Amino acid sequence: MAGQATSGFTRRQLGAGALALGGALALAPFAAGPAEAASGAGRRPTLRHGSAERAGLLAGHLRQLVTDAEAFLGPSPEHPWYAGAVLLAGRGGTVALHEPIGMAVRYRAYDEATDTGVEFPAGEQIPMAGDTVFDLASISKLFTSILAVQQLERGALELEAPVARYLPDFGRAGKQEVTVRQLLTHTSGFRAWIPLYSAPTYEERVRLVYDEAPVSPPGTAYLYSDLNMISLQLVLEKVTGRALDVLLRDEVAQPLGLGRTRYNPPASWRPGIAATEDARQPWSGLDRGLVWGEVHDENAFSLGGVAGHAGVFSCAWDLAVLGRTLLNGGSYGRARILRPESVELMFTDFNTDFPGDEHGLGFELYQHWYMGAMATPRTAGHTGFTGTSLVLDPTTDSFLVVLGNSVHPVRSWRSGSAPRVAAGTHLARAVPVRPAHGRTAWFSGTASSATATLTLPALDTSAGRARLRGALWWDTEPGSDTLALEASDDGGAGWRPVPFTTTRHGEAPLDHPAGSATGWSGRVWHRLSADLPAARGLVLRWRYTTDRLYVGRGAYVDGLRAEAGGHVLFHDARPADAARVEAVGWSTSAD
Repeated sequence: MAGQATSGFTRRQLGAGALALGGALALAPFAAGPAEAASGAGRRPTLRHGSAERAGLLAGHLRQLVTDAEAFLGPSPEHPWYAGAVLLAGRGGTVALHEPIGMAVRYRAYDEATDTGVEFPAGEQIPMAGDTVFDLASISKLFTSILAVQQLERGALELEAPVARYLPDFGRAGKQEVTVRQLLTHTSGFRAWIPLYSAPTYEERVRLVYDEAPVSPPGTAYLYSDLNMISLQLVLEKVTGRALDVLLRDEVAQPLGLGRTRYNPPASWRPGIAATEDARQPWSGLDRGLVWGEVHDENAFSLGGVAGHAGVFSCAWDLAVLGRTLLNGGSYGRARILRPESVELMFTDFNTDFPGDEHGLGFELYQHWYMGAMATPRTAGHTGFTGTSLVLDPTTDSFLVVLGNSVHPVRSWRSGSAPRVAAGTHLARAVPVRPAHGRTAWFSGTASSATATLTLPALDTSAGRARLRGALWWDTEPGSDTLALEASDDGGAGWRPVPFTTTRHGEAPLDHPAGSATGWSGRVWHRLSADLPAARGLVLRWRYTTDRLYVGRGAYVDGLRAEAGGHVLFHDARPADAARVEAVGWSTSAD
C-alpha cells in the first residue's frame, strides 16, 4: 500500500552531518504562496541590490551569515567544507547580501597518499567573485522540472499520463505504469543511480534507462533518483523536438535574461568558473583529472554534458532571478515563463504518503537538513552535489543562494550540509518577529542540543479556577523540538505538563492536551489559554528543547497573565512581576 514502503535512509538522515548554529526573530505579513504573491496588489518585484533595512531584514544576522560561512573555509572538522563560495540572500525585490568568499580555483590536484590538496601557485589561483559560475549539479533538476511544467501548461504533457505514452520503450521492465508525476516527485521506483558512463555509446546509455527495472512498485516509496530526471529529459526532447539545452536557452534563460546560465559553457568562460574535483578512480567513476569548466557528474558528462539531472552552469544572481520569478508566480519584469497556478504545483506537496520526503513538482519542500530554520511546509529548494543550494520561502518572500565548490579538490573532504543549514537559519532569523505586545518578547533561541526555560514566580492558585493567558509563536522541527508548559507544586522537584489551548486568528481553537507544541504554526502569534491546577505555591515554566541535528525558527512567549477570581496573580507587563521571571537560555528581544 502507498506510504508503507520505505526507502532506507531518509533525506534527514543523509544530511545528518550538519549542525545548525544559534539564532533568533519574526514576520511581516507576506503572502503564503507564490500564486498569492503574484496576484496580491500586482506586486511582482524585480531584483536590485539594497540594504538589509530596505529588504525588511536585520543586518546583524546577515553579517553573521557571512561570518559563519567563512568559518567553513577552515577545518570542518578536518578539511574545508569548500574552497570558496558565493552567498546571496534577499527578500522581496532586494538582494541584501551578495558576498564571495574564498577561492574559485585553488587546487590543481588531490594527493591521495597524504590526503592533501596540491595547490596551484599563488599567482594562478583565482578568488571567488560575485559572478563566478558554478556547476549546479542537481539544481539542474529544477530547470528540467520547470521545462516539464511548461509543457503541462501547453497540453503537450499530462501529469498523470504514463511515461510510456511518450516513450514506448520506457515501458519495459515493469515501468509501463510509471507516470510523469512520479518522475517529478521521485516516486517512480527507480534506484538512485546507475553508471550510464560504463556503456560505450549514447544510445546504449539510454537503453540502460529503458531496461532498468523499478526496485519498488511505482508510487509506493520515495527514492531520490537521477534516473527520473534523465527520463524526463528524454520525454521533453521527444514531445518538443528540441534538445534540452536548447529548451533551457529558449524557454527559461533568454526570457529571464539569465546570461550566465547554460549547459556546456564555452572555453572563454573557464577563468570565471569555479573548479570542482580532481576526478580519478576509485573515488570518481572516470579518470579526468581536474574538472574545471565542464560538468562534474560522470553520467551527465557521458551524455554530452546535457542531462536532465545535472549539467547546468549558473551564477548566484541568475539563480536569484529564477527564484524571484517563482516567488512572483512565474513572471519577472515583462517575461512570464509559468502561470501562477503552475508554480503552485511546484510548491505543493505531492508526497503526503511519505512524511519527511515532502516534494512538489521538481522542488523539495520542508527539508530542515539543508534549509535550516527557513524550512516551512511551503519552503521549496534543492541542493547540488558540488556544494550548491537554492531555498525559496514564500511565507516570508525570502530567498537564499549558497554556491560552494565543496568537491574541490575531492568529494571526500566535505560531509553533511552544515554551511547550508547555518545560512538558512541566519536568514530566517534576519526576518524579524514582532512581539505580540509592547517592545519585547521572550525568545527560545535556535541552538541545537539545547534546553531553554522561562520560569514564572510562585503563584497562589489554591482558590481554584485560575487561568493563564498570553500569546505564543512557535516553529520547530516537527516532533524533534518542542515547547512545553509545565507546573510544579513542590518547589521544582517535580514537573507535570499543563494542557493548553491556542487560537490563531480566523481559525478554530487547537487543544494541546500533552501541554506541548511542535512543528509548524504558520509563523503567526496564537492566543494562549490554560486552566491552572490549584496549589499554594504553583510554579509555571515554559521549556523548549531541541535535538542535536536541526532546528526551526524557535518559539516566543509574550503577554503572560495569570488570573483567579477576577484578581491578577501575575502579569509580565508589570515591572515587579517581570523582574521575578527567571529566563534560562532565553533572550528578551524586540526583533
